[in-house]
Amino acid sequence: MSQAACTRACTRTLSAALLVAVMLAGLPVAAQAADKKIAYLSAKRDLPFWSTLGKGIKASAEAKGYAFIELDSALSAETQMKNAQEAINQGVAGLVISPTDSKTAPAVLALAAKARVPVVIADIGSNGGDYVSFVKSDNYRGAYDIGTALAVALKEKGWQAEPHALITISLDRKNGQDRTNGFRDALKDAGMSREVALKQMQDYSAAETQRYVSEILAATPKLRALFIETDQPVQGAMQAIKEARGAKKVGEVLIVSFDAMPEVAALLSSGSLVAVGMQQPYLMGKRAAEALIASLNGERPAKQVLVPILVATRKTIAQLLPVANETVFGLETK
Repeated sequence: MSQAACTRACTRTLSAALLVAVMLAGLPVAAQAADKKIAYLSAKRDLPFWSTLGKGIKASAEAKGYAFIELDSALSAETQMKNAQEAINQGVAGLVISPTDSKTAPAVLALAAKARVPVVIADIGSNGGDYVSFVKSDNYRGAYDIGTALAVALKEKGWQAEPHALITISLDRKNGQDRTNGFRDALKDAGMSREVALKQMQDYSAAETQRYVSEILAATPKLRALFIETDQPVQGAMQAIKEARGAKKVGEVLIVSFDAMPEVAALLSSGSLVAVGMQQPYLMGKRAAEALIASLNGERPAKQVLVPILVATRKTIAQLLPVANETVFGLETK
C-alpha cells in the first residue's frame, strides 16, 4: 500500500472512531452502559428491610447507567452460593450482598474474588474474605439507645427489678451480636440484670415469635419487657401476650424492637411499642451501590460505611417520619 493510500485509510478509520464517539456522547448514560449490570444477593427478599435495601441499590445503580438484578437467598447458604454463581455467569460488573449469616459470607467472597468481581457487603457482615466496602447500621449504638429507652419506661412504672427477655436475630450474624450486646449493656448500665430468656429466630415469622413468647410467658408469668430484634414478628409477640394475659393487659409487657416497617408508626403512637431502632435500609442500599460503582471507576471507597440508627418513640416518631418515609421505608421511591 502506498503512503498516500495508507494515509487515506487511517483517516477513514479515525473518522469512523470519532463518529462513534460523537454518537455515544449524545446518548444518555443508561444507553452507553446498557451492558453493565449490578446484582444484589438479598438475604430474604420478602422481609421489608431487605426489599427496601434493594430499592436503594437499584436507584443508585440505574442512575449511573447500570442494569440491576436481585436474587433472593431465602436465608439459605446453599441458595446464596447458587445465586452468586448465577450472577457471575451473567457477567455482572459487581455484587452487593446481604449475607444469610456472617460465617457463610466468606465462601461467596472467595467465589467472586476468583472471578474478579468486586463485592460490597450491605449489613450483617462477614467473618472474613476480601470485599470493597462494608455498609452497616450502627447496630450496637442503636440497640444501646433502645435499651436505655426501655429502662426509662420500666423505671417510670416501678418495674426496674422485674424480668426481661430477648427474641434475637441469628447470633451467627455480626449485626445480631451487636444488637444483643448493645441492649444488654444498656440494661446493665441501668442496673437491670434480670434477663430470663434469649431465643434466636430461625424463620423470622410472626408465628415463630408468638411461639417463643408464649413459652417465655409460661415459664416467667411476671415478665415485664421484651426486645425483639426485628420488627416483622412483633405482632406475633403481641398476640402471645394477649392470649396469655388478656387483651386489656397487653401493656403489662413493654416491647422494644428494631428495623422498622410502616406499621411501627401506629404502634408507637398507640403505645403498643415503647421504642424502635429504625435502620435506614434505602439509604444503606444507595451507599452500597455508590461504593461499588466508585470501585468500578478506579476509586477507593471507605472500607466501612456506618449508617446511623433513628431511635423512634411515641414522642419523636412524628418528627422523624419525613426522613423515615424515604430512608427507612422507601415509600417515596418508584
